[in-house]
Amino acid sequence: MGEAIRGVLFDKDGTLINFSRTWAPALREAALFASRGDEAMADKLLLAGGCNPKTGEVAGGSLLAGGTNRDLAEAWIAEIDGWALDHLTRHLDEIFTRLGVPHAEALTDLPSLFDALVARGLTVGVATSDCALSAQLTLERFGALELVAFLSGYDSGHGSKPGPGQALAFCTACGFAPGEIAVVGDNYHDLEMAAKAGAGLKIAVLSGTGTRDQLEPLADVVIASIAEIGPVLDAA
Repeated sequence: MGEAIRGVLFDKDGTLINFSRTWAPALREAALFASRGDEAMADKLLLAGGCNPKTGEVAGGSLLAGGTNRDLAEAWIAEIDGWALDHLTRHLDEIFTRLGVPHAEALTDLPSLFDALVARGLTVGVATSDCALSAQLTLERFGALELVAFLSGYDSGHGSKPGPGQALAFCTACGFAPGEIAVVGDNYHDLEMAAKAGAGLKIAVLSGTGTRDQLEPLADVVIASIAEIGPVLDAA
């Protein structure tokens, strides 16, 4: 890999957190809110975001899989009249925070995982397309926030994925060269961010919305979940 890995930057949803169990209730409520209670329009909005309204499955690479709440609001405004972008974005942030945090399900014991990485001398960061408050409250709920040295949401001022800003901000905040970080994610947005930032290691996980066919061409390593990250870092 060239440079020794000193920091690990995780995506949140689908990587640290079970995507479908966390977001199914919030997606439906958000679509109903935006459609002003019109069930048929809510289904149309979910489809526009990449969610099957009957099964709740979200397609890998779709807007709901990797976009921000502002991206989603913009797409939904194209389907419905009467919403201002900033207004709808604020409401989506509120709905996803209010419903996403209590429904969040961790994919592993996050404090144990982060403790093990810190014990190896690594610095842990989280970069998400969710808003920063939702990410903070979710990590607090699982007792993992104090182990995270850097946390960025789409609204933290570093730009959104697949741009490199969040990964580069992690490097700046923690004193790393880009080649000294590993980026871990379940979506091509995460891996494109890593590539654009010049990350030293791009790790794809199959625990979220992305498929092996989608992720393998962009990743250095593909693993089932973050539970398998130890051997990957040993080999880096």
